[in-house]
Amino acid sequence: MAIGITPQPEASRFAQLKPTPSEGPFALVSEYQIDSSPRKIDLIIGAYRDDNGQPWQLQAVTEAKKRLKVEFLDHEYLPLRGCPEFLQAAQRLVFGNKITNKDAGLIASIQTVSGTGANSLIASFLQRHTQPTNIWLPDPTWSNHIDIWRENAPSVNLKSYPYYSNSTKSFDFSGMMRELVTKAQNNDAILLHVCAHNPTGLDPSKEQWREIAQLCEAKNLFVIFDLAYQGFASGDLNTDAWAVRHFCTYPRIEMAVCQSFSKNLGLYGERTGALYVLVSREVSVLPTAAIENHLVDLHRANVSMAPRFGCRVATEILRSDELHRVWHGDLLVMSGRIKDMRKALYEELVRLGTPGRWEHIVEQTGMFSYTGLTLEEVEALKREFHVYLLPSGRASICGLTTRNVKYAAEAIHRVVSRRVL
Repeated sequence: MAIGITPQPEASRFAQLKPTPSEGPFALVSEYQIDSSPRKIDLIIGAYRDDNGQPWQLQAVTEAKKRLKVEFLDHEYLPLRGCPEFLQAAQRLVFGNKITNKDAGLIASIQTVSGTGANSLIASFLQRHTQPTNIWLPDPTWSNHIDIWRENAPSVNLKSYPYYSNSTKSFDFSGMMRELVTKAQNNDAILLHVCAHNPTGLDPSKEQWREIAQLCEAKNLFVIFDLAYQGFASGDLNTDAWAVRHFCTYPRIEMAVCQSFSKNLGLYGERTGALYVLVSREVSVLPTAAIENHLVDLHRANVSMAPRFGCRVATEILRSDELHRVWHGDLLVMSGRIKDMRKALYEELVRLGTPGRWEHIVEQTGMFSYTGLTLEEVEALKREFHVYLLPSGRASICGLTTRNVKYAAEAIHRVVSRRVL
């Protein structure tokens, strides 16, 4: 039925919307994919590759899928909080038996869309319920941390604390502590990488972690741990969770842990993770149930509930002593190969007499190396040698193999040698 309104000229309400610039690691991957050079090397994306440069399915995952009889699995919704068996087992993996047995009632838990979902959820939750003035992020950090807080907690100010020293190519502990002591405010939030810091590969020592914990307690900071590489850094699940468990010994510290199984189980596309919120151990009334309720409400408004298949695989492994042992072997294979590639790259650079010091490559840990290469050198590596890494000089060591590491070292040697010409 006509309503007597004259149609306006055709135009989209989005006509003035401009495309966002194509940048970051995924834009660089697109360049790599269309590069036709047979010698090209991908040192960009943080996904494990075997010595043939191919994706590698963990033996524990292969066996778990056999046991699950994948072809007969249903595809029903999970509960809104996630799979209870998964959360129970995954929580124990993070906090260990002693803390889980003692303080399980103080830990709110929810299954998330991997670590990104956990980080996004805690940002939204804190903005709504605790209103921190600032979120302190390490400089540098995983670039998505900045976007997550900007999009999910726009009223919280983004602040950075020094983490990496360009001059020494080492963890800037004194700079970090000085900045936080003088500028962090009561009730601020701080994000800490538990192990295998992305992008630098540099972690605090145990003594430094103790001082960081004391500072967080004294300043009443809400601590957010990003745990993306448990077992992947050292090859040992308990060693890589040490920082989280140590912070739990400070009863007044309240914290969240954002857990991902993308790297340590190779479940990249299954988006399997969890968020834990640990409240003060000195309160008489426990708000754990209320926290979980509000987390569920926020999660439902965004994604409803987490994916099912990946958590089934993870749960099968986490609840089986036999598969847990197989998984430990897988972690040793992955972490061991990366350590071997670090050593091979370092030794080849030394053999070539590459200008500068390169010990930081073997001193760093985990998937990434902050190489110290300049933007101009990174561009030259891509343009002349078809070796791709991030503009910051961060290299994914997983992209190195026994067949290409010498070529990569030669390429680095040639571009760096121009510094002294």
